[in-house]
Amino acid sequence: MDNNTTTVVLESYPMNGGDGTYSYSKNSNIHKKASSVASSLIEDAIANKFDMNQFSSSLKHTFNIADLGCSVGPNTFIAMEKVLKALQIKYQSQHPNKPEFHVFFNDHSANDFNTLFSSLPPERYYFVAGVPGSFHGRVFPKSSLHLAYSQYALQWLSKVPEELLDKNSPAWNKGRIHYTYACDEVVNAYAAQFSKDMASFFDARANELVAGGLMLFIIPANPDDIPCSRPPLGMTFDLLGRCLVDMAKEGLISEVEVDSFNLPVYYPYAKEITQVIERNGCFDIEMMELQRPQVDGLRQTPQILASILRSGLEVIVSKHFGSQIIDELFNRVHKKAEEFPNPFESSFREGTQLFLALKRK
Repeated sequence: MDNNTTTVVLESYPMNGGDGTYSYSKNSNIHKKASSVASSLIEDAIANKFDMNQFSSSLKHTFNIADLGCSVGPNTFIAMEKVLKALQIKYQSQHPNKPEFHVFFNDHSANDFNTLFSSLPPERYYFVAGVPGSFHGRVFPKSSLHLAYSQYALQWLSKVPEELLDKNSPAWNKGRIHYTYACDEVVNAYAAQFSKDMASFFDARANELVAGGLMLFIIPANPDDIPCSRPPLGMTFDLLGRCLVDMAKEGLISEVEVDSFNLPVYYPYAKEITQVIERNGCFDIEMMELQRPQVDGLRQTPQILASILRSGLEVIVSKHFGSQIIDELFNRVHKKAEEFPNPFESSFREGTQLFLALKRK
């Protein structure tokens, strides 16, 4: 790995900023609810897998935490509150002198940091800073972090696999916008890009975390008993793709535009991540658990599904097709989603969320 590598500028796919109807801040409750099932695991990892004395000499007066792929909140603030609460309990039991906490909120430079910081909790016991840059590369100095965290962010690839756009490649993904229901060559291209991106991710974190530092992350995953080309969480992308194909048939957009559009999102099997970790060699896997995200109690309607998709994908769709199609496209998503009795049930099933706690060797 290159110890001198700094921030890498890659493709940026920000969520909708601001606090409007289709903003991510107003439509991210499902991710908050889904990831809440990992709360006890976060507490357990910090309580039982984190030895403050192992790196007490590097602490001095400040404990540094990074949320990688923080987006615009409020989920990042809720997550950091859970982490900090667990750390405070840990310090009370193990370390006599509690340091000051410094939380770094990281995301691409196109992220709406203005909305993020304007919605910071007014009463907080930590210092904050924004760190723009792709987490697929270095974004922090060497051995500067004590804990790194990420939730529902690592499924985003650094770029669309190049083979998908080559008409002469067997992985040309004509008529689809994702690998859901695609041929093996398309699936393999996505998997290879994910493996490459995660290798870069772990190389970067190996440089940035102190020895004994902890990395916690929650990532949407594919259950072991489901074919890679049938990811439950990819069904909504298939629905969006059908709407785009219909619009191309009606002449509202071109077929060429649809054929050249692919979503850079991959839902891995747990073994795909562990293989990358083992090849990296710098981390011990302290905890790993596949879970069923908790979405019980959430209102589950086609309109809500369309709004969630729009909050996360409007920017990338507009960049490719133009903003003039957005209202029509997501109105169609809303109508097509009405064909499904429960739009969330098939997506958030057992094994579609992976929690990992890693310790830097």
